Amino acid sequence: MSARPKIVVLDDYEQSMRREADWTAVDRLADVTVLTERLRGDALLAAIADADAIALVRDRTPFKAELLAKLPRLRYFVFTGARNTQMDAAAFAARGIPVSNTGKDPGKDGTTEHTWALILAAARRMESQMALVRAGQWRDGGELPVILKGERLGLVGFGEIGQRVARVGEAFGMEIVTWSPHMTPERAAAGGAKAVDLGELLATCKVVSLHLVPAEATRKLIDAPRLAAMRPDAILVNTSRSALIDMAALPKALDAGRPGTAAIDVYDEEPLPPGHALASHPRAVLTPHTGFVAKQVYRKFAGGVVECLEAWLAGKPLVRELPPPA
Repeated sequence: MSARPKIVVLDDYEQSMRREADWTAVDRLADVTVLTERLRGDALLAAIADADAIALVRDRTPFKAELLAKLPRLRYFVFTGARNTQMDAAAFAARGIPVSNTGKDPGKDGTTEHTWALILAAARRMESQMALVRAGQWRDGGELPVILKGERLGLVGFGEIGQRVARVGEAFGMEIVTWSPHMTPERAAAGGAKAVDLGELLATCKVVSLHLVPAEATRKLIDAPRLAAMRPDAILVNTSRSALIDMAALPKALDAGRPGTAAIDVYDEEPLPPGHALASHPRAVLTPHTGFVAKQVYRKFAGGVVECLEAWLAGKPLVRELPPPA
């Protein structure tokens, strides 16, 4: 590499990539641009058209074959975490572009904790209660908070995060049930849960929490009829992927009273567009896709990106095996 390569880091919304790692060695050998705003269309292409290497924070920007074809200079790609659901791995392979990732991180711990933060915020009416105190008021005569002990927690998906969420629910004294496309009674029981069909889970659970990686069969799994089948006091929680819910149907379902509350961290379009129906909905508890966001996670992300870029600049790119498509 005789000329200085150009490296572009995309989607550092948290402005943490520089802060959480030492870029001295990379800066010595390459020109690095870190972008913190969401870019799409012509603005995105203008930012990366002459990039030799791209580092992507999470899978916030899709990298499909069509975009890749417009990047003739691209020679290296790295993304944070162990999985990227928005990249066309075959297109990168066809171009012979090595792809690296930063590997596993503590994000599952953060997502588990955030799931429970949303559940408790909804059950205890935390947002409205805090607003009262900040406004110099005390009680509002609204719905009373509820206790979760003795209630049913339904987990749609029972992988690592789902099982961790289950253990916390068990500590609260909740009954744990689960469903996924390939769930078995034995697998559910091994995680301390009972396998039920999806209809029973939605109809009977006080809390329904989604923990699937979307596949073709599970996109918009929680559609309008299934939303309408939920308890009127149910809390629907999603810290996984927005594709699992028909997000256009969700505000209407809340208006109709089933479920009672939606506690959401992920959206079809991020950031959530101004004026979105969920943004001001009184029965929605919303966070800006921060379930995985934590200092420990971003230290791993930033350090891993630097490690990968240093290896590439030395002519020895780190190519880790990618998980199979979900």
